[in-house]
Amino acid sequence: MTLKRCQECEREILGRTDKKYCSDMCRNNYNNRERSKEHQIVRQINCMLLRNRKILSRLLTSKVSKISRNKLMEQGFHFGYCTSTYTTRKGETYLFCYEYGFLELADGQFCLVKRAEQY
Repeated sequence: MTLKRCQECEREILGRTDKKYCSDMCRNNYNNRERSKEHQIVRQINCMLLRNRKILSRLLTSKVSKISRNKLMEQGFHFGYCTSTYTTRKGETYLFCYEYGFLELADGQFCLVKRAEQY
């Protein structure tokens, strides 16, 4: 009979023959590490979205604000990350990071808005 070893810590496993881990702690550690690899890209994207949201909320000083592209970039804003879009009747498309949105204007400026709560 071969000895079974824990997949996490390599200790000898006692008990049932189909056990993979020597303890709940080893099982949890193994599964958490495996899941963290799978979800790393999701965490990175969420981090970018939350950073963009924080930047927009800080720069939006009134109901509608106007700001330059350079100012957004200086703050670390990433234009490729947004959670939704909204197209007006005029055909203008606002990009949103959660409840904060922005619209690129013709002169290199951006119009910042906050979506009204719709509950």
